[in-house]
Amino acid sequence: MNLKTKSIIATIGVVLSIMSPSFAETHNNVSLNIDKRTAKKILRESDPAFFVKEEATRIGDQLLLWQRSTGGWPKNIDMVSPMSEELIAEVTADKNRQDDSTTDNDATILQMAYLARLYKGTREPRFKEAFQKGVEYLLSGQYENGGWPQFWPMMRDYQIHITYNDDAMVNTMTLLRDAAAAKDPYDSDLCDDILKQKMMMAFDKGVECILVTQIVVNGEPTVWCQQHDRETLAPAKARSYELPSYCSQESVAIVNLLIEIPNPDQRIIKAVEGAMKWFETNRIKNVSYTRWNSEGKWEASLFENPKDDTPVWARYYDLENCLPFVCDRDGIPRRNLEEIGDERRNGYAWYNDRPSYLFPIYKEWKAKL
Repeated sequence: MNLKTKSIIATIGVVLSIMSPSFAETHNNVSLNIDKRTAKKILRESDPAFFVKEEATRIGDQLLLWQRSTGGWPKNIDMVSPMSEELIAEVTADKNRQDDSTTDNDATILQMAYLARLYKGTREPRFKEAFQKGVEYLLSGQYENGGWPQFWPMMRDYQIHITYNDDAMVNTMTLLRDAAAAKDPYDSDLCDDILKQKMMMAFDKGVECILVTQIVVNGEPTVWCQQHDRETLAPAKARSYELPSYCSQESVAIVNLLIEIPNPDQRIIKAVEGAMKWFETNRIKNVSYTRWNSEGKWEASLFENPKDDTPVWARYYDLENCLPFVCDRDGIPRRNLEEIGDERRNGYAWYNDRPSYLFPIYKEWKAKL
């Protein structure tokens, strides 16, 4: 994940930032017992001083244990805390699993970036080899049309779709692009020229997929759905409450990726301008959306607030009328947050201000053009 994508995430208030003070400053050979979110923060450590310490290598060796024979990693697991002998045996026995390697929720991408930093700090060949195996995993998952699913090689249900949800495909493309260009933390001898060429070709194919999956209305490009059918490229349904739609949240990272492409051609320019026009048209003003945790339970509220001039966007807009909607597990779209049950109303982010991040970047980009 590059710095701009990190900035996007920080903008919407999702807690995915590097720990402060840094993990490198406060931990060395300690006994940990942490939650999954904290474990992910530790894997985002970027201080070079940390990666020459024994603790960094210990964590790296555990990542190698968790790496499946596919080359990928499973998601939502604490891979940082010291592992018991029983857990090591269990993970070793699952080494050849084919159904849980994924790029969902930052899985695989996060581990690969950590290993790249660790290799820079240690020059241990096993970390380089594991990273390269991860690259081959990412390359193996790309469809001929340039898209990626969120799980492979074995998939079920909606996992087969081209997946922009949670920025899975954008994160994959960003890593491949940055590694091909030998950008930090990939600025070592991690990959030879042949592998770099493969990664850049995969990135270019991914851009082509992005361009052809953009939803077009009356000849005008708009934004993207969270997932698109791998055959027809049309917006596709995922979970029961994730319906085919215009999706504001995931479209932000896609536009940001396109803006970062040097010397964009007219297709890319048109795609960016169309998406930004859609964001401008579909912003919701004078409302406030808040989510908070009360004694371990999430609560959410959307209410009119004439004093709040910060725009928000619905996560989903229906494809027929481009109107915001929410949805419960019954799969029936509804207009108001109060019309769905507590579990989905409070347990899912239905509104966001993520597109606000793009407007100053877009202004600079237009000026350069």
